[in-house]
Amino acid sequence: MSGYPTYGPLGGPVLMIGSGSIAHGTLPLLLRHFDLAPDDITVLGPETADDPVLGKLGVRTVQAAVTRDNYRELLTPLLVQSGRRAFCVNLSVDTSSVAIMVLCRELGCLYIDTVVEPWPGFYDDPTAPLAARTNYALRETVLAERAAHPGGTTAVSACGANPGMVSWFVKQALLDVAARTGVDGPEPTSRQEWASLMARCGVKGVHIAERDTQRSRSPKCVGTFVNTWSVDGFISEGLQPAELGWGTHEKWAPPHSHRHSQADAPSIYLSRPGADTRVRTWCPTAGPQYGLCVTHNESISVADYFTLREAGEVVYRPTCHYAYHPADDALLSWHELFGRGCATPERQVVLDEADVLDGVDELGVLLYGHRANAYWYGSRLSIEETRALAPFQNATGLQVTSAVLAGMVWAIENPDRGIVEADEMDFRRCLEVQVPYLGPVEGHFTDWHPLQSRSALFPDDRDDDDPWQFRNVLVH
Repeated sequence: MSGYPTYGPLGGPVLMIGSGSIAHGTLPLLLRHFDLAPDDITVLGPETADDPVLGKLGVRTVQAAVTRDNYRELLTPLLVQSGRRAFCVNLSVDTSSVAIMVLCRELGCLYIDTVVEPWPGFYDDPTAPLAARTNYALRETVLAERAAHPGGTTAVSACGANPGMVSWFVKQALLDVAARTGVDGPEPTSRQEWASLMARCGVKGVHIAERDTQRSRSPKCVGTFVNTWSVDGFISEGLQPAELGWGTHEKWAPPHSHRHSQADAPSIYLSRPGADTRVRTWCPTAGPQYGLCVTHNESISVADYFTLREAGEVVYRPTCHYAYHPADDALLSWHELFGRGCATPERQVVLDEADVLDGVDELGVLLYGHRANAYWYGSRLSIEETRALAPFQNATGLQVTSAVLAGMVWAIENPDRGIVEADEMDFRRCLEVQVPYLGPVEGHFTDWHPLQSRSALFPDDRDDDDPWQFRNVLVH
């Protein structure tokens, strides 16, 4: 890339909370695309001292942990500096997204995060009911805050690669499916129209179908959890109950599944961890594969956004869930962690661009069950392309950091929209900003369905009448 587009001034400094791998990768994109100097950016976190990337970029640092007790006192002077209001970029763990976005609204600051994050204790409280540890419960805290305080400065909730970018992919993929299957009509302009289009196309569900083939230069050691993004983040979500948006076409539910007490909840959850729940899915390079049904915000928000109601009753909703095959070392790390009774790993390693030998992160959405069977649309970004595009990150990271960039551009162009989810943003504008960083962005129709590529050696719990029932997707 050359001649990088500049999206103008932010109207104030940037406060970045968190200094991990995603923060490292986001910073050079902000310096590249906004009218910012390094000293306009403050990075706050418990491990900012002597961070070589932060030192190389020349940004200001504050070494401190954000807690339930100190967040207002700590953040307020950093969010309002010399009368200028900062853009808060929250890329941290163990900080309450809702608490910080409320503070930002009170101070008139723009806000963005990549996940609805809670204060410590949410993910690993053995006394909490399973329903209370779901992403549905986390998302409901955001929606409740929006309902109680509509409007205000824009706070973009859960805007990374997924959740985030994949919601924009779903809309483009749906338009492609409509064109392929001959479903005519103007491009939707409202939530109801998008849901109607998906229903008319006959889409039964959406997999967030991902295959990460990035390989480390060094073999994984016993006792080490290796990942291509935050280990803390992956362990936290992987140990939450598996969740999925629950479609109206489903005829069967797993015996270990549960519905929420709220009658209109768009999702269900399983009484088993997502990282230990396998599903069948498809990606272009690998073809048929197993993925992990790890809970994610988009599993619920996409199903909710595309719910069609008539006279107040739900008449259509797609099933939606993550189907994630992480890097092989990460998958082995999970195998080891579960074997040790979910004990905290002795060492954590996030592979940076120097650690990765080769590989691709193939992240997209698989819209299935329509007249053209199934369609995958997404990014097929390699580590080699990533190195040429941006510093301080691997392919997985760049898919996230470029989505943060796109969300920030949208926010400064729409500064008074209150709390917003990625599904509600202008997908064309966001992808216009992000696609230059995604490598090949492609669509692939496939004849595969989950009744294929199954062993005939053992009895199988399946529904032969409808290949796209979750009964066939779930690996029992």
